[in-house]
Amino acid sequence: MTNHRPGAPGQVKEVTSTANPIVKDIRALAVKKYRDQTGTFMAEGLKLVIEALDLGWTIRTLVIAKSGKANPAVGKVAARTVAAGGLVLEASEKVLTAITRRDNPQAVLGVFEQRYRPLAEISPQPGEVWVALDRVRDPGNLGTIVRTADAVGASGVILVGDTTDPFSMEAVRASMGSIFAVPLARAEAGAFLGWRAAVGGIMVGTHLKGAVDYREIAYEPGPVVLLMGNEQQGLPDDLAKACDTLALIPQAGRADSLNLSVATAVMLYEVRRAALKVKA
Repeated sequence: MTNHRPGAPGQVKEVTSTANPIVKDIRALAVKKYRDQTGTFMAEGLKLVIEALDLGWTIRTLVIAKSGKANPAVGKVAARTVAAGGLVLEASEKVLTAITRRDNPQAVLGVFEQRYRPLAEISPQPGEVWVALDRVRDPGNLGTIVRTADAVGASGVILVGDTTDPFSMEAVRASMGSIFAVPLARAEAGAFLGWRAAVGGIMVGTHLKGAVDYREIAYEPGPVVLLMGNEQQGLPDDLAKACDTLALIPQAGRADSLNLSVATAVMLYEVRRAALKVKA
């Protein structure tokens, strides 16, 4: 039932059993295989669902707790879902717990259509920064990076190679709603390098053998593609060689590296600082 297509008249149904076929379909979205098959994913929380609807994302199914349906904000979201042709399920807490796999589930969750921006349609402009992630494997890292990209006003995130799914429950939770605000693209390494060669600007990669302190790089006027390597292996040689500059984040203590999401945040805020300095 998660394949219910918006456009047809919306429906409202009550569900109390975890064996309900619609509930089973939604629960299956915890598995990447089913997310890929349906092109959908789950997002939990009233705030996230409202934000997604406000930003024009297509909702397939809205699940609301029976105990929360009297909330005017929940009622408004339900009405918007029905108007968009989506399905509204009024569920017991037992059903919500089964779907979210949490003991204290949120009172609202939505099933949305996935959205990727074709890489060929991305043409970075001066002043923009795009984050490219090579084979990022940890969904928490990915979601946090999307959230940080949103916070600094980055133009989008490009997933390179075999990466974790940005629409997994863990990544969506870690993004805190930014998954709906930050454009996502994906490409194999060869296609990414071809795109990079065609769009201009500068590409800065972080590398433990980077020759330049990240604070000494001329990021302006850009555009900047910030290329971050895999958590365990860093950047492979072909991607490192394609960078205009390899940046090093100095380490003063015993740790020889930073968590990927932390390193990305450090780099993004330095790019933003450099841009503000130029404008000043």
